[in-house]
Amino acid sequence: MRRTALAPTLLVLPGVAWLTAFFVLPLLTLARTSFGAPWWDGYARAVTGYGAVFARSFGFAALATLAALLLAYPLAYVLAFRAGRWRALLLGLVILPFFTTFLVRTFAWKTILNDDGLVVHLLQAVRLVPAEGRLLDTAWAVVGGLTYNFLPFMILPIYASLEKIDRRLVEAAQDLFSSPVRAFRLVVLPLSLPGVLAGSLLTFIPAAGDFVNAELLGGPNQRMIGSVIQAQFLQGRDYPLAAALSFGLMALIAVGVLAAARLLREEQLA
Repeated sequence: MRRTALAPTLLVLPGVAWLTAFFVLPLLTLARTSFGAPWWDGYARAVTGYGAVFARSFGFAALATLAALLLAYPLAYVLAFRAGRWRALLLGLVILPFFTTFLVRTFAWKTILNDDGLVVHLLQAVRLVPAEGRLLDTAWAVVGGLTYNFLPFMILPIYASLEKIDRRLVEAAQDLFSSPVRAFRLVVLPLSLPGVLAGSLLTFIPAAGDFVNAELLGGPNQRMIGSVIQAQFLQGRDYPLAAALSFGLMALIAVGVLAAARLLREEQLA
């Protein structure tokens, strides 16, 4: 009897040990590093010197999240309600990019947006890009790369929420003379909001801290906070500043996550 009672604790211990060794202890070490001599100097420099970079990073992440949502929701809706026997194939295509590394996918995006590439020539032909214009080293390239790389993280949670919706609720709304648009607005959309929130967080959080897309697709004017942290850790060797920037990024994201969770909870109660 006693052995049975201890079984859940014993099963949890490996996971707790792993999290302690590879998450809690590194986080505490990073916190101690951020309070380097002189006291609070790293945080003071992070606030005064990199506010614009934080704003740019969150702006790029927000644009990428919005673009991913606009692309992902219709596709997830088709997968959940209209795909039929093609569902497994389409889901496979959604997760197919994960079979290549993040870096390779970003290099592929860089090749697509190259100055001599087909995309630039087509946009120049329709006068959307000037004759000597380019897409690389622009904010649009960085946002496009972020959207492309994190799009599956938006599609899958929304699809999971839509797939769980009882189809009889939609049929009941239509039986009560609701149009398809009204049934979607009153039934499908509210029930899919948990997936929208989850997908938005899974897209926004890594996008805000990403540095690969900014380094490969952007220029000096498109640097994101992840690029600054990486440079301070590996090149500048300014560990207190890099640690302070990391904690600042985590704190701001945590506040955003809590606010979004509270907003969703209030929406569900309403």
